[in-house]
Parts: sequence; structure tokens; C-alpha cells
Amino acid sequence: MFRGRDILTILDFDRSELEHLFEVTRKVEEGEIKPYLRGKILATAFFEPSTRTRLSFTTAMQRLGGSVIGFGGTEGTSVMKGENLADTIRMLDAYADVIVIRHPMEGAAKLAAEVAEAPVINGGDGSRHHPTQAMLDLYTVWREMGRIDDLEIGLLGDLKYGRAASSFLYGLSKFRPKKIHLISPPLLRIRREVRDHLKQAGIPIEEKEELELESLDVLYVTRIQKERFPDPAEYEKVKGSYRLTVEDLRRAKKNLIVMHPLPRVDEIDLEVDSTPHAKYFRQAAYGVSVRQALLSMVLGAVE
Repeated sequence: MFRGRDILTILDFDRSELEHLFEVTRKVEEGEIKPYLRGKILATAFFEPSTRTRLSFTTAMQRLGGSVIGFGGTEGTSVMKGENLADTIRMLDAYADVIVIRHPMEGAAKLAAEVAEAPVINGGDGSRHHPTQAMLDLYTVWREMGRIDDLEIGLLGDLKYGRAASSFLYGLSKFRPKKIHLISPPLLRIRREVRDHLKQAGIPIEEKEELELESLDVLYVTRIQKERFPDPAEYEKVKGSYRLTVEDLRRAKKNLIVMHPLPRVDEIDLEVDSTPHAKYFRQAAYGVSVRQALLSMVLGAVE
């Protein structure tokens, strides 16, 4: 199901495959199965900054007994000398059993997969796809709420440039949420292809500017992606559009969970961290377990 497979977009997976990943992740997380990847090497090719994605992949591989090579930024690499992406990937392919790539260019992961014989995992490319983030986000909802179907889910913030938000929405389309609330400034509404995909999947959506918490089971908050705006003036119009506070949460359901792909800037007040609604740090921790399961399945240690 996963052995030897490239992980390029969440759209490549169906519901049954995702649910199988969730079950394997839960068993890994709870110590029911202990896959072993001794002698296997993971290469991380991160052409963009990353904390959680890179370190969680590194942690996952080391917990599985494997080794990690790679770079987190192009300084000190042959990329600075003008080496092209394809040649960099060919080099890593000769050294490693699996490659994780993050790149600002959309389509970079697909190109890497075409060049490499080893499986390639997309750690985020451009503003469209971040499949393992979507996997861990879906797992967080499934683990915390017991299901994904029949929930009302709100996404707040940058829905246009944020690849985590887009990938999460694509992932939700594999399930049957009751309704998705898309809350953003007009400048940051979801792209047409994402909206059309949700509609084709038959999922009710509502686009609005105001945050209304009362009916939500899940609130997925995103930061405004300053680095992806083509025009700095456009960013200035929307920065600081939302800030979730403890006062806001007084209107929420008792079991509402608040998620965030992180890093946050000022869109969630620090006081929210101490409420039972805050699940974003646990969400990040789940990322290690999800990636342990995924690496084990891609490299054939677990079916």
C-alpha cells in the first residue's frame, strides 16, 4: 500500500489508505508495534526554513534506528555554487534510502521524484502541497475527536497562500465533515481550485470574514504567510486580521479543539495555551508518530 511510494500530495491517497496510516500511527505511538529501520538512511533536502517538519522527520528516523543526512538551508552546499535541483537530488539518491524535500518552488517534489529512484516525500513545496502536515492534522482530529465525519470544522486566517491549510482541506475531502467554515479576509480566501474540489466532493462550505465559534468542533488557525505575498503592500492590508483569545473561547463548545500547524505569530493569544481547547503542541508531537509510521511503511518495515 505504501512500500516504495512517493508522498507528493494528500490527493494521491484515498480514505482507506489514510485510515490505515492512522491505525499504524496509533499502534506506533502506543508501543504496540516497534518497526525497526537500522541501516536505513533518510536524506533531508530543505531549501526553505523549517523547525517541526525537519526535526520531526529526523526524530522519527532516529527513533526507528535509522540515520539522517542532509541540509537545512542552502548555505554551505553546492547549491550555492549553482548546482541545479535535479543534480542535488541525484546525489542524495546515491546516499540515502528515502528523501524528504522542502522547496519554495511548486512542483519541486514531483521533479525530485522523477529523478530519484528512492521514495521522495514532499515536506512542503510552494503554497499548495504539504502532505505529511495534512496527514498529521487529520490524525490529530481523528485521535482527539474520535472521528472526522460529521464534524463542523473552521479554518481561520491565510487560506490562499498557506499550503498547510490547502493540504488539510484536500485531506478533509476524503472524509465527510458536516460543514467547513472558511474564515479569512477577502484577499486571503481559498484558491478557486481548492473551493471547486471541496464542492465536487459534496462538502458544504461557507466563506466569511467573522469568526463564529458556537457551532465548531475544530478550529484550525493559520498565520498570515508574509513570506509568500508577491506584494508587501498586500500583506500590510491583512496582517493581524485575527487574534484568538480566551474571551473568544467562552462562546465555544466545551470539547472544541484548537489546532495550528505552527509557527504562530500573534494569531493565538498565549493565554489560550493553558485552556483545554489548545491542541497545537500535541498536534506537533503527533507529527513524530505519523512520520514514524509513514517512514516504516514506505521503507517496508510495516505493511
